[in-house]
Amino acid sequence: MTALDAERMLELPRKKTLELLDAIEKAGDSVAVLGWRPGSGRAHVAWQIMHIAATDDRHLNVRMKGGQAAEPEYVRRFAGGSTPDDDIPALPAIRAYLDSQRKAMLAHLRTLSEADFEKKPNDAAPWIYRDWLGVLSWHEAHHQGQAHLTFNLCKNRS
Repeated sequence: MTALDAERMLELPRKKTLELLDAIEKAGDSVAVLGWRPGSGRAHVAWQIMHIAATDDRHLNVRMKGGQAAEPEYVRRFAGGSTPDDDIPALPAIRAYLDSQRKAMLAHLRTLSEADFEKKPNDAAPWIYRDWLGVLSWHEAHHQGQAHLTFNLCKNRS
Protein backbone atom coordinates (compact mmCIF):
# COMPACT_ATOMS: atom_id res chain seq x y z
CA MET A 1 0.00 0.00 0.00
CA THR A 2 1.14 3.52 -0.78
CA ALA A 3 0.00 6.91 0.48
CA LEU A 4 -1.87 7.34 -2.80
CA ASP A 5 -3.70 4.04 -2.20
CA ALA A 6 -4.59 5.25 1.29
CA GLU A 7 -5.89 8.54 -0.05
CA ARG A 8 -8.04 6.73 -2.61
CA MET A 9 -9.44 4.46 0.12
CA LEU A 10 -10.64 7.49 2.07
CA GLU A 11 -11.82 9.46 -0.96
CA LEU A 12 -15.25 7.95 -1.76
CA PRO A 13 -16.70 8.06 1.76
CA ARG A 14 -15.61 11.71 2.09
CA LYS A 15 -17.09 12.57 -1.30
CA LYS A 16 -20.44 11.14 -0.17
CA THR A 17 -20.26 13.02 3.14
CA LEU A 18 -19.63 16.31 1.33
CA GLU A 19 -22.44 15.59 -1.13
CA LEU A 20 -24.77 15.10 1.83
CA LEU A 21 -23.72 18.46 3.26
CA ASP A 22 -24.36 20.04 -0.15
CA ALA A 23 -27.87 18.52 -0.19
CA ILE A 24 -28.55 19.83 3.32
CA GLU A 25 -27.42 23.30 2.27
CA LYS A 26 -29.65 23.23 -0.81
CA ALA A 27 -32.65 22.02 1.21
CA GLY A 28 -32.74 25.31 3.10
CA ASP A 29 -32.84 25.94 6.84
CA SER A 30 -29.67 23.94 7.35
CA VAL A 31 -29.64 24.79 11.07
CA ALA A 32 -32.97 23.02 11.59
CA VAL A 33 -31.91 20.05 9.46
CA LEU A 34 -28.53 19.70 11.18
CA GLY A 35 -30.19 19.71 14.60
CA TRP A 36 -33.13 17.45 13.82
CA ARG A 37 -33.30 14.20 15.81
CA PRO A 38 -35.29 11.12 14.79
CA GLY A 39 -36.25 10.55 18.42
CA SER A 40 -35.48 11.56 21.96
CA GLY A 41 -31.83 11.05 22.81
CA ARG A 42 -30.91 10.13 19.24
CA ALA A 43 -28.04 11.75 17.35
CA HIS A 44 -28.76 14.63 15.00
CA VAL A 45 -27.18 15.05 11.58
CA ALA A 46 -24.58 17.53 12.88
CA TRP A 47 -23.41 15.06 15.55
CA GLN A 48 -23.03 12.28 12.97
CA ILE A 49 -20.89 14.41 10.65
CA MET A 50 -18.85 16.02 13.43
CA HIS A 51 -18.30 12.54 14.83
CA ILE A 52 -16.57 11.60 11.55
CA ALA A 53 -14.19 14.55 11.86
CA ALA A 54 -13.62 14.03 15.60
CA THR A 55 -12.76 10.40 14.95
CA ASP A 56 -10.14 11.41 12.38
CA ASP A 57 -8.78 13.94 14.90
CA ARG A 58 -8.56 11.49 17.81
CA HIS A 59 -7.31 8.55 15.76
CA LEU A 60 -4.57 10.57 14.07
CA ASN A 61 -3.41 12.90 16.80
CA VAL A 62 -3.97 10.83 19.91
CA ARG A 63 -3.91 7.17 18.89
CA MET A 64 -1.50 7.17 15.94
CA LYS A 65 0.81 10.02 16.95
CA GLY A 66 0.43 9.78 20.73
CA GLY A 67 -0.27 13.50 21.19
CA GLN A 68 -3.29 15.69 21.86
CA ALA A 69 -6.33 16.23 19.69
CA ALA A 70 -6.18 19.22 17.37
CA GLU A 71 -9.63 20.28 18.61
CA PRO A 72 -10.04 18.78 22.10
CA GLU A 73 -13.47 20.34 22.68
CA TYR A 74 -14.82 18.87 19.45
CA VAL A 75 -13.37 15.48 20.36
CA ARG A 76 -15.01 15.71 23.80
CA ARG A 77 -18.38 16.59 22.27
CA PHE A 78 -18.40 14.41 19.17
CA ALA A 79 -15.99 11.47 19.44
CA GLY A 80 -17.06 7.99 20.44
CA GLY A 81 -18.67 7.83 23.86
CA SER A 82 -20.05 11.37 23.68
CA THR A 83 -23.71 12.26 24.08
CA PRO A 84 -25.21 14.56 21.43
CA ASP A 85 -26.03 17.98 22.84
CA ASP A 86 -28.25 20.76 21.49
CA ASP A 87 -25.41 23.14 20.55
CA ILE A 88 -25.53 22.60 16.78
CA PRO A 89 -22.42 23.65 14.83
CA ALA A 90 -23.04 25.73 11.72
CA LEU A 91 -22.46 24.18 8.33
CA PRO A 92 -19.24 26.17 7.70
CA ALA A 93 -17.78 24.95 11.02
CA ILE A 94 -18.66 21.35 10.16
CA ARG A 95 -17.05 21.65 6.73
CA ALA A 96 -13.94 23.31 8.20
CA TYR A 97 -13.43 20.58 10.80
CA LEU A 98 -13.91 17.79 8.25
CA ASP A 99 -11.46 19.53 5.92
CA SER A 100 -8.77 20.29 8.49
CA GLN A 101 -8.77 16.78 9.93
CA ARG A 102 -8.70 15.09 6.55
CA LYS A 103 -5.83 17.32 5.39
CA ALA A 104 -3.91 16.44 8.57
CA MET A 105 -4.59 12.71 8.09
CA LEU A 106 -3.45 12.78 4.47
CA ALA A 107 -0.35 14.81 5.32
CA HIS A 108 0.60 12.19 7.92
CA LEU A 109 -0.04 9.30 5.56
CA ARG A 110 2.18 10.91 2.94
CA THR A 111 5.11 10.64 5.37
CA LEU A 112 4.81 6.84 5.46
CA SER A 113 6.69 4.35 3.35
CA GLU A 114 4.99 1.33 1.79
CA ALA A 115 6.50 -0.81 4.54
CA ASP A 116 5.05 1.49 7.23
CA PHE A 117 1.50 0.67 6.14
CA GLU A 118 2.11 -2.91 7.33
CA LYS A 119 3.14 -1.76 10.82
CA LYS A 120 1.45 -0.29 13.84
CA PRO A 121 2.25 3.39 14.40
CA ASN A 122 3.15 2.56 18.02
CA ASP A 123 3.03 -0.39 20.42
CA ALA A 124 -0.30 0.68 21.94
CA ALA A 125 -2.03 1.00 18.55
CA PRO A 126 -4.81 -1.51 17.88
CA TRP A 127 -4.09 -1.91 14.15
CA ILE A 128 -1.48 -1.65 11.45
CA TYR A 129 -1.94 1.42 9.25
CA ARG A 130 -3.47 -0.52 6.33
CA ASP A 131 -6.17 -2.01 8.54
CA TRP A 132 -6.70 1.30 10.32
CA LEU A 133 -7.51 2.97 7.00
CA GLY A 134 -10.12 0.31 6.35
CA VAL A 135 -11.66 1.05 9.74
CA LEU A 136 -11.71 4.82 9.06
CA SER A 137 -13.21 4.32 5.60
CA TRP A 138 -15.92 2.02 6.98
CA HIS A 139 -16.52 4.36 9.93
CA GLU A 140 -17.18 7.36 7.70
CA ALA A 141 -19.48 5.38 5.42
CA HIS A 142 -21.39 4.08 8.45
CA HIS A 143 -21.99 7.51 10.00
CA GLN A 144 -22.61 9.20 6.65
CA GLY A 145 -25.32 6.59 6.12
CA GLN A 146 -26.85 7.34 9.51
CA ALA A 147 -26.74 11.07 8.77
CA HIS A 148 -28.27 10.49 5.33
CA LEU A 149 -31.10 8.45 6.83
CA THR A 150 -31.70 11.12 9.47
CA PHE A 151 -31.75 13.79 6.76
CA ASN A 152 -34.33 11.79 4.77
CA LEU A 153 -36.49 11.28 7.85
CA CYS A 154 -36.27 15.00 8.59
CA LYS A 155 -37.38 15.90 5.06
CA ASN A 156 -40.38 13.56 5.31
CA ARG A 157 -41.53 14.32 8.84
CA SER A 158 -45.13 15.30 9.31
